[in-house]
Amino acid sequence: MNDTASGSDAAFKDYACLYCGYIYEEEAGDPDNGIAPGTRWEDLPEDWCCPHCSAEKDGFELA
Repeated sequence: MNDTASGSDAAFKDYACLYCGYIYEEEAGDPDNGIAPGTRWEDLPEDWCCPHCSAEKDGFELA
């Protein structure tokens, strides 16, 4: 069953940190920092930052 209201049927995307190259994978999330697998980029908390270099979300681009 698809949950179209949350967009869960859309393909997962990856976002690359422009400073250190860390890749945030929506499918994998960031469980070491409390972000569950499947968490979409737009659903990350505004204060989430790169776990490798602490860059803010605006320091990432679609990979």
